[in-house]
Amino acid sequence: MFRKLVAIEPLSLNPSAEEKLYDFAKEVVIYRDIPANAEEMAFRIGDADAVLLSYTSSLGSETLSKCQQVKYIGMCCSLYSAESANVDIHYANARGITVTGIRDYGDEGVVEYVVSELVRCLHGFGRDTEGKPVAPWDGVAREITGLKVGIVGLGVSGGMVADALNFFGADISYFSRTEKPGAAEKAYHFLPLKELLKKNEVVITCLNKNTILLKEEEFAQLGNRKILFNTGLSPAWEEAPFAKWIAQDNRCYCDTIGALGGSQFLGHPHVHCMEISVGRTRQAFDRLSEKVLANMASYLKTQ
Repeated sequence: MFRKLVAIEPLSLNPSAEEKLYDFAKEVVIYRDIPANAEEMAFRIGDADAVLLSYTSSLGSETLSKCQQVKYIGMCCSLYSAESANVDIHYANARGITVTGIRDYGDEGVVEYVVSELVRCLHGFGRDTEGKPVAPWDGVAREITGLKVGIVGLGVSGGMVADALNFFGADISYFSRTEKPGAAEKAYHFLPLKELLKKNEVVITCLNKNTILLKEEEFAQLGNRKILFNTGLSPAWEEAPFAKWIAQDNRCYCDTIGALGGSQFLGHPHVHCMEISVGRTRQAFDRLSEKVLANMASYLKTQ
């Protein structure tokens, strides 16, 4: 059992999981707002030996150096790599602090978002800001059947998106660091990135945070009259070539401003940004809660 557990910001845990935090520590402190800066964060942690945080704050060495009792940090958000994490994992590990994170808890919502927006785009469902019917993507309502779709990053999330679109009859190709076992059996074709961009009418990037693959040359290969989805937490592109590309007859879909790369593109007529995280569903909070508690239980078993 921890001596003192501090949640330094809102965690998106369900009520049942929040109650169970008291089973893991003699003292539990839960903050309901986001700390303003590193100094405030250090004050909140104080002499705690366990810390929980979400994705909205960055816990770096400046803060941790002032909190000498910390032994465990639980990230209640995605952890894919030390470089993309909002915790200075290298510093923490050098101090002997264990850092755990979770993943694959909001992917179902992402899949539903991609299918929903793609169907609306192809069919022309909905109305524009002036209340006029939206025209189908190429003038005539189309199905996903036969649509050429390229997935950039065939991990868990990308694989789920590919499977969903494959169910509707899309022609799937993908680019990833390595060819994925089982993909060929589903008739998913592995292609070099530039070839994938040139071939497909729809490109969906499903990459880890801070992974940028689309630059000037890649956008040149992507060309005009294309649909681009980004399901990651940050842009998969450099801003300048993206700005030139989106000014042409193209469309881009993102769920959050972070995925879009900033509010400067929000008013663009070719950009569709929900300004919410589509993975933040009731079911996702349940999965997140279960994994956060499981991480703490696993850590304490080793102590």
